[in-house]
Amino acid sequence: MSGKLTVIGLGPGSVAQLTPEATEALQAADVLYGYGPYLDRVSLRTGQRRQASDNGEEIDRASRALAEAAEGTNVAVVSGGDPGVFAMAAAVCEALERGPGAWRDLELSIVPGITSMLAVAARVGAPLGHDFCALSLSNNLKPWAVVEQRLKAAASAGFVIALYNPISRARPWQLQRAFELLRGYLPGNTPVVFGHAVGRLDERILITTLEAADGSGADMATCIIVGTSETRHLARPNGTPLVYTPRSLGAFNT
Repeated sequence: MSGKLTVIGLGPGSVAQLTPEATEALQAADVLYGYGPYLDRVSLRTGQRRQASDNGEEIDRASRALAEAAEGTNVAVVSGGDPGVFAMAAAVCEALERGPGAWRDLELSIVPGITSMLAVAARVGAPLGHDFCALSLSNNLKPWAVVEQRLKAAASAGFVIALYNPISRARPWQLQRAFELLRGYLPGNTPVVFGHAVGRLDERILITTLEAADGSGADMATCIIVGTSETRHLARPNGTPLVYTPRSLGAFNT
């Protein structure tokens, strides 16, 4: 009997940001595969089990999940944020393509979640209100030269840039290098938003400028949004400041 594999996005961390579809899919699964800290967010029901693995083992995790699903089990692979954004959905697809032909007959579902750039943007206003892109600063799966090339292209094209995987113990210098590079293409007063662990108890939001942005103020739980010359930082005496990018290009140039 063929089983089922569902890849589930858990959102940025708050239960309130977990979709009803994701909750239903989690309850239906017999076994949950995932990175340990993400699995820790999920309460197991009676009869359910979990298979935790470390970061950096995505293809192996996906392959083991597919193999168990092929044995007739209802398997879920959990992912932080949205599973299709620098996350497990791509790893599952890659493992499926490389694996036995029988895996292609499995019932496969991808359940979306709120990715961190959307959660961070909502906290401060609408920095993604015009064209934007998302880049991972990790060079584990691509050369750093490619990261720099894409940063330059995005900044030159006028995209707001959401930066994922900005820094780690093995990569302590890359975020600061990215800021230095972007300063060659964007004004120093360009708004920059640091969003750490949005939706969780240790949430922190910092609004600063590209000139003042300090790469040491982030970690792997941080998503950073770098605006453009069009992005506005609006002070509000009786409320949280707003950062937004107008929908119309050149809206404040007239």
